[in-house]
Amino acid sequence: MKVRSLLNALVAGTVTLLCGAAGAANPGDAAPAFELVDQYMKPHKLADYAGKWVVLYFYPKDDTPGCTTQACTFRDDIFKIRELGAEVLGVSVDSAESHAKFAEKHGLPFPLLSDPDGKTAELYGSTMEFAGMKLARRNTFLIGPDGKFAKVYTDVDPKENSAQVMADLKALQGGK
Repeated sequence: MKVRSLLNALVAGTVTLLCGAAGAANPGDAAPAFELVDQYMKPHKLADYAGKWVVLYFYPKDDTPGCTTQACTFRDDIFKIRELGAEVLGVSVDSAESHAKFAEKHGLPFPLLSDPDGKTAELYGSTMEFAGMKLARRNTFLIGPDGKFAKVYTDVDPKENSAQVMADLKALQGGK
């Protein structure tokens, strides 16, 4: 019953925010370092992506309606995003095992990083709470090859996020 209530609250958007809307993250600021494992237990560090564009998106819960929509739009656009020289990384507090099931079910071709204690989400100002549980807040960060925030998207629309990121990547790269 608790899970159903959580899902209903996520869909309805009735969650209490723990942190501001990524208030500490501004374009030009250095993106905080992290090391998290993906759905295959492979470790990923932000430093692994030095010299590349990174789309780092935080989402509340695997296999919920909005999170599935957002992940699938990134999936559908992955070739276009990679043509723009960017890699996509999804992050939530779900376990690597949960991420593996979610990625397999929806054919997600990018890493889903497990942040079980929510510390990375906190570093990025992207946490919220529901029923005493800490979840990632739906924020996306476009990190430039220099490791700095190029764009910060807060409270994103799951259907539009990928298109926004691609448009901004093109603009930042001079209309590539």
